[in-house]
Amino acid sequence: MATPNGLRAPCPQAAVARALLFGLVLIQVAGVAGTTDVVVAYNITWKSTNFKTILEWEPRPINYVYTVQISPRLGNWKNKCFHTTNTECDVTDEIVKNVNATYLARVLSYPEHTSISTVEPPFANSPEFTPYLETNLGQPTIRSFEQVGTKLNVTIQDARTLVRADGKFLSLRDVFGKDLNYTLYYWKASSTGKNFSSSLEQ
Repeated sequence: MATPNGLRAPCPQAAVARALLFGLVLIQVAGVAGTTDVVVAYNITWKSTNFKTILEWEPRPINYVYTVQISPRLGNWKNKCFHTTNTECDVTDEIVKNVNATYLARVLSYPEHTSISTVEPPFANSPEFTPYLETNLGQPTIRSFEQVGTKLNVTIQDARTLVRADGKFLSLRDVFGKDLNYTLYYWKASSTGKNFSSSLEQ
């Protein structure tokens, strides 16, 4: 039966379809809104001593998790510390592969109960880090010292690192060679005066 003035009667199936579509849009909007609780990491810093290297950042997550990725310059990203609630990640095993390379890391933020998505999550980049130039050097061990006349003979032992070659861990001397020098400070036993210093080479 035709309606007056040529108006078409509403179709029940179309109304149901519109209602379902509207509900789907609401669900998607709610999902997107939920991601606003994910905070991008900041204050990303490298902490490294004798090539033992930890990446640290802030803040501590609430209802989200982090994944760290690290790459040498122009290299491929590798996942580390996957979906962690920690605010630090040990990346030593990656950087000791080539301590002369320059590395970049990034910290990705994910909602806590999310599956792997094709959409890239928010992330923050670290400063670049070159281990050979920037790692802090630990204090060597003084194995012995002996005064012979006016001379003081001192024997030191270099600290070991986590850098490996030919199946063994290398010392700082093995890694740095002639680039490594020590400065020895000494003074008379009962003296409160000026300290003396001398450069040492092993």
